[in-house]
Amino acid sequence: MTSEIRILMCAPDHYDVDYVINPWMEGNVHKSSRDRAVEQWQGLFQVLKDRAIVELVKPEKGVPDMVFTANAGLVLGKEVVLSRFFHKERQGEEPFFKQWFADQGFTVHELPKDLPFEGAGDALLDREGRWLWAGYGFRSELDSHPYLAKWLDIEVLSLRLMDERFYHLDTCFCPLANGYLLYYPPAFDSYSNRLIEMRVPEAKRIPISEPDALNFACNTVNIGTVVVMNKASDELKRRLSAAGFDVVETPLTEFLKAGGAAKCLTLRTTEPVLADIHASGTVESRIVRMEGHLLDAGLINQALDLIVEGGGSFQVLNFNLGEQRQSTSSAEVKVTAPSHDVMEAIMSQLIDLGALPRMDEQCDIIWEPVIQDGVAPDDFYVSTIYPTEVRVSGEWVQVQKQRMDGAIAVDMTGNPTAACRLLRDLKVGDRVIVGVEGIRTVRKPESRDTRSQEFSFMGAGVSSERRVELVVEQIAWEMRQIRDHGGKVVVTAGPVVIHTGGGEHLSHLVREGYVQALLGGNAIAVHDMEQSMLGTSLGMDMKRGVSVRGGHRHHLKVINIVRRYGSIAKAVEAGVVTSGVMYECVKNNIPFSLAGSIRDDGPLPDTEMDLIKAQEAYSRLIEGADLILMLSSMLHSIGVGNMTPAGVKMVCVDINPAVVTKLSDRGSVESVGVVTDVGLFLSLLIQQLDRLTYPYQVA
Repeated sequence: MTSEIRILMCAPDHYDVDYVINPWMEGNVHKSSRDRAVEQWQGLFQVLKDRAIVELVKPEKGVPDMVFTANAGLVLGKEVVLSRFFHKERQGEEPFFKQWFADQGFTVHELPKDLPFEGAGDALLDREGRWLWAGYGFRSELDSHPYLAKWLDIEVLSLRLMDERFYHLDTCFCPLANGYLLYYPPAFDSYSNRLIEMRVPEAKRIPISEPDALNFACNTVNIGTVVVMNKASDELKRRLSAAGFDVVETPLTEFLKAGGAAKCLTLRTTEPVLADIHASGTVESRIVRMEGHLLDAGLINQALDLIVEGGGSFQVLNFNLGEQRQSTSSAEVKVTAPSHDVMEAIMSQLIDLGALPRMDEQCDIIWEPVIQDGVAPDDFYVSTIYPTEVRVSGEWVQVQKQRMDGAIAVDMTGNPTAACRLLRDLKVGDRVIVGVEGIRTVRKPESRDTRSQEFSFMGAGVSSERRVELVVEQIAWEMRQIRDHGGKVVVTAGPVVIHTGGGEHLSHLVREGYVQALLGGNAIAVHDMEQSMLGTSLGMDMKRGVSVRGGHRHHLKVINIVRRYGSIAKAVEAGVVTSGVMYECVKNNIPFSLAGSIRDDGPLPDTEMDLIKAQEAYSRLIEGADLILMLSSMLHSIGVGNMTPAGVKMVCVDINPAVVTKLSDRGSVESVGVVTDVGLFLSLLIQQLDRLTYPYQVA
C-alpha cells in the first residue's frame, strides 16, 4: 500500500433490507443474502485495502443501512458536516457517526434538525479540489448548501436530481481524477446539465448509458487512476481506459437491492484543503407572502409546484387557515433557488399568483434605460394579464394599459406613472423595469366556485346539453346586464359563424345593442356579405345546404364588388349589402376591425394587412370591455386573449376543445369555455335573451 488516502467503511454485520425508502428496496425486503453480502463487502474491502488505508466504524444493531458510510457526513480537511437523514429509518445512525468523527479529532458541524442533508452521498468534491458538487431533490434540501459553503469555505454548485431511482448524487455522478466526470445526464434537470457542461469541458465528460447507470457504474470509488465499481459495459470500460483509468469490477449486487454500491459503502476521510479556494455560494433564498383562498382555489399547491418544477425548494414558515368558507388564508413561504437566474424565473411566476415579499423585505423597482428603439433591456419584466402595481419611491403605483407579453415603462417626472408597452413601442430613453423587485399583482380572490369551467356538448356519460343551456343562460343574463348598464361587449368571430348558420343570430345581437365592437378577419366579412348578396357561403346555398354551380367564385365576386365601392360602409349605403353582420354594424355604428393574413383573397378594402396596425386597432376596441365573446376563431381569439387584462369576462366558444383549453390557460378566473357548435350556441343565446326581454311571450 502506497496511498495515504483514508476510507471509512462499516462491516455488514447487521445489513438487511428491512424497509423501503427508495425504489431499489421495493420487492427486496428481507430478500438479501447476509452471507453473500458479507462476501461482496469483503471483496470491495480487499480491493480498497491494497490501495488506501481503510478504517472501520463499529456496526450497530437497528440501523442496517449504516453499512453505507458515504452518508455519514461530508469531510473536507478536519471539518465534517454531519448528515441529517431525511427518513426516520436512518436517523438512528447520526449519533454513532458523530461519535466516530469526534473521536478522530474532526470538528463536527450539525445542521438544523429539520434540514435534511445526507453527506457524501449528496455532496461530491471535484477531484481537483476546485469546488463541491451538491445534489438536492430527494434526500437533501437546497437550503443546506449555504451551510456547506460557509463551514467548508468552498464554492458549492447545486445540482437538482429528477429521477427517483437516482435519489443520491453519488448514484449518478462521479468526479474523477484529472478533471474527468462520469455521470448520467437524464438524472438531472436542464439547468443542472447546463451547469455541468459549463464547468466540465466536453472532452472530460463521460456520460453513461441507462444500463450502466442501473448497474450503478457512477457509484464508483476513484483512487488515482483506478476506478472501482460494481459493473461496467465493455463500451464504458473502453472509454474509461481511453481516458487513462483502470477499471476494477467487484460485484455488489446484494447492496444494489438497498440502492447502493461501491461509493455508497465508503467515505473518503482525507480530503485535502486547497489554500487558494474559498467559499462562493450561488444559492439564493427569499421569503414570500400569499393571501387569498389558498386551499380551495389551489393557489398554495400551484405555488409550491411552481417552486419545485422551477428547480427550487421551499419551506412553509407559517400557514394561517381561514376559519370560515368565505375567509381568506395566508402563508409565508421561504423559497430557495440554486442561482439568481433560477430565483428570478421562479419569482416571476409566483408574482403572477399574487405572491409578495414580506413587508420588511419590500423594495423599489429596478429600471434600466432603453438604448435602442424597440428593444428592451436584458432581464426586463414581462407583464401579465393581471392588474399590476410597482413600487416607486416607497409607494405602490398602478400599471396602466395592462396586458400580457409587454414591458413596463415608468415615468418618474412629477407623480410617477407606469404603463405596459409593447416592445416595438419602446423608445430610446424609456425607463423599463428589470428583474422582479418591487412588483406585485392584484388578483381577485379565487374560490372553487369561480374558477373557469369547460362545458362539453354531447359528451359521453353526462347530460351535456343541459350544461350548455345552463352556461348560455348565465351568459345571456350577463350580456343583458352589461347592455342595460351601458357596458361594452366585444365579439371576436370567425367565418365558421356564417357557415354554421349563426350569421343571422350574430346580426340580431348587433341590431339589439348587445355588441359594441366586432373583431375578425377578412373571411367573416366576405362570407357574411356573400350570404347577403348571393345567398351562399363559400359557394354553399345556406337554405338548401347544397353547393351552387360556380359558387366557388362567389366570394371573389363579393370582394370585387366591395372593392369597387371602396369600403363595406359605402357598399351598404349604396344598397348593395342589405343584411347580415357587417350590414348591422354599419347601420348601428358599431366599430369593427378586420385583421388580414397571408391567406386572404382580395382582400376587402377594410381589411388591415399591416399586422401592427391591426393589433393596435384590436387593442383600441378592447379597451373598456366588460365581456369578450369569442366565436370559433382560434387565431383571432388567442390574439385578443393575449392583449386583454384580467377582470374582463371572456367566453370562448369552439367545437375544438384545444382552442378552449388554450384560452383557459391564460389563468383568468373570468374565462368560460364552451365546446359546442357555434351556430347552435348563438341560437340558444338568442332564445335566452328573448326570454329575458319578453318573459311572458316566449314559451
